[in-house]
Amino acid sequence: MPTPVLRIAVPSPLYRSFDYLPPPGCDPTRLKPGMRLRLPFGRSRTVGILLELSQTPQVEHHKLKAALELLDDEPLLPAELMGLLRLVSDYYHHPIGETLATALPVLLRQGSAAAAGHRALWRITAAGKEVDSDILARLAKRQADLLQRLRASRNGLTADQLSGLPRNWVDAMATLVKKGWAEAKQIPALEFGRAEPESAPDLNEAQAQTVERIGHCLGLFSPLLLDGVTGSGKTEVYLRAITAVLAAGRQALVLVPEITLTPQLVGRFKRRFSTPMVVLHSGLNDRERLNAWLLARSGEAAIVIGTRSAVFTPMQSPGIIIVDEEHDSSFKQQSGLRYSARDLAVVRARRLDIPVILGSATPSLESLLNVAQGRYQHLTLPQRAGSAKPPHIDLMDVRHQPMEDQLSAPLLRLMQQHLDQDNQVLLFLNLRGFSPTLICHECGWVAHCRRCDTHMTLHLKKRQLRCHHCGSQRPVTQQCPDCGSPDLRPLGSGTERIETALAQHLPGIGVSRIDRDSTQRKGSLEALLEEINRGGKRILIGTQMLAKGHHFPDVTLVGVLDGDQGLFGVDFRASERMAQLIIQVAGRAGRADKPGHVVIQTHHPDNPMLQLLCREGYHAYAQAAMDERHLTALPPYSHMALLRAEAAQSLQPENFLHQAEQLAQQLGSAGVELYGPMPAVMERRAGKYRYQLLLQAERRADLHRLLTPWTPQLNGLPEARKVRWSLDVDPVDLI
Repeated sequence: MPTPVLRIAVPSPLYRSFDYLPPPGCDPTRLKPGMRLRLPFGRSRTVGILLELSQTPQVEHHKLKAALELLDDEPLLPAELMGLLRLVSDYYHHPIGETLATALPVLLRQGSAAAAGHRALWRITAAGKEVDSDILARLAKRQADLLQRLRASRNGLTADQLSGLPRNWVDAMATLVKKGWAEAKQIPALEFGRAEPESAPDLNEAQAQTVERIGHCLGLFSPLLLDGVTGSGKTEVYLRAITAVLAAGRQALVLVPEITLTPQLVGRFKRRFSTPMVVLHSGLNDRERLNAWLLARSGEAAIVIGTRSAVFTPMQSPGIIIVDEEHDSSFKQQSGLRYSARDLAVVRARRLDIPVILGSATPSLESLLNVAQGRYQHLTLPQRAGSAKPPHIDLMDVRHQPMEDQLSAPLLRLMQQHLDQDNQVLLFLNLRGFSPTLICHECGWVAHCRRCDTHMTLHLKKRQLRCHHCGSQRPVTQQCPDCGSPDLRPLGSGTERIETALAQHLPGIGVSRIDRDSTQRKGSLEALLEEINRGGKRILIGTQMLAKGHHFPDVTLVGVLDGDQGLFGVDFRASERMAQLIIQVAGRAGRADKPGHVVIQTHHPDNPMLQLLCREGYHAYAQAAMDERHLTALPPYSHMALLRAEAAQSLQPENFLHQAEQLAQQLGSAGVELYGPMPAVMERRAGKYRYQLLLQAERRADLHRLLTPWTPQLNGLPEARKVRWSLDVDPVDLI
């Protein structure tokens, strides 16, 4: 039998696979798609993934090189996931090698062994079970407590389950092991919930009906939009659905949009389930991520919780996929392979023939259209769980009002009233730092970023100017570089400035600021949230990190400091995001027995969309926005792709896009409109000039009929080597 040719996906920007011969001494019958091989590639070595075996090479046989080494005994990527990734490569028109590499943890891409780490599990021994009450009474308190816990535990205890005890429990456990009353063994490094999970709360009628409907969908593909107002108990519905999936011996995959939402969700799951689970997000180190990935793949982890890249996690027996806050733009990857984890969750569920739940209080217009067209089932939770009532929302006209640091006098009075009643107040401003602009009062000089077309943001506590787009920073200058004046003044307010102002307006009241700056250290967010829930801080100020998913039972007043922020955005989705953000942050008020009040400061109280949102709610707004999109033929009623290009000189990306446009015309672009080339809204960013070419079609098929031959030929254009370009299919913004 002739030696087969290995068709391998190599992580490179080339739109093709590469052919190799099997490694010397390797039995070709061992080779299966989804395995990794170490390869010679150009002058270096790399790791590729086997796509298929073939008898017909793409090049002359004598030019084929042999692979260096087979790295796996079995496919790391199962056939189901390999098929999904090929579809992803085709749909997003991204090189197959880079697409498959995206699905692997970094260590596997580098060729590390696919071996999971371990952790200690303590169990009681037969001798420990025989310890009588007299001996137990004479033991040190910590030893006696641990022995009792081990007796009550059915499967043993991990350090994770004992983390709430004082630190000296480690020494006490070592003593029990030394006495022969406990034993330690190594098990896979999994997260575990409580040995005795908390009982589930009673469901209201809408929750019970929703759980029943989901139960009927288990074992078959069913896309379900769980549309529930904030505080309606969507997470409890998730937990009930997962309970049924686990009872059937299958796994659950739960996607959240941001790392900040992961700890609280994991905590909720640990309180409910004793089942092993893993967490996948960017805050893990490479070894932790590899362990979690492998344990999900082997089926040892029954629950997988992660951010967008977790959609590619292999699972032994998947039973359900849940996408929480499905509307969130964080589910869209904005570099490299620009995929939508929400959309791929639906595609993967269809291929696996399992249900997928998309949950949100403010569903995306795309999902609402899928409901209207009968593609998704619509599950609604119209009321808050328990006795909580929806908050009352008011627009506060701040025209002609005295304002200090975004705080109007009526808002400060309202805050004082709620604080006097021993409640908490949350203020929302989606801008971190002290001030977005530093200006010279004498000559008008403004602190610009030297690499971007934008102002530097003043971070006063660090005495730094920072660019929130490219990350560059420099010390705050003491005098104007143009005229030498020391009269430099901050314009506008960020969360840091609001925090400072609150200390002056409401002295002696604890303020907690939650944004990316205040939560950089590991564990800092959890510590801040714990202090807030203890009542240690009475005023909360933060960005969108505070807007969703958090449960603050004592927050009765929410103040949106700048309700106009999204009204006049250049992107057509700006108002949709504004509406979602306002409703999400408003949902933090009145989540327990106390009534909630939401105040939105605005200079445009007569804006019809803002009025509609506050008067009739998100769904009335969404319907109006859908009607507007339909009239203007914008998504979700059309389909887009955005070709971006950047270079150190502005002419190069513009010329490249002109050539790309001409190529599209030559290939035939029937049904597709091309707009541009045009400069990006922020033309210069991180020292590069950015241009873009927009492609739009009423029918998705027309768009992809052009993209399929067009994209691989872009690298062959004369200007291609002078620019860095990327294609974004279904872009979530045009900026």
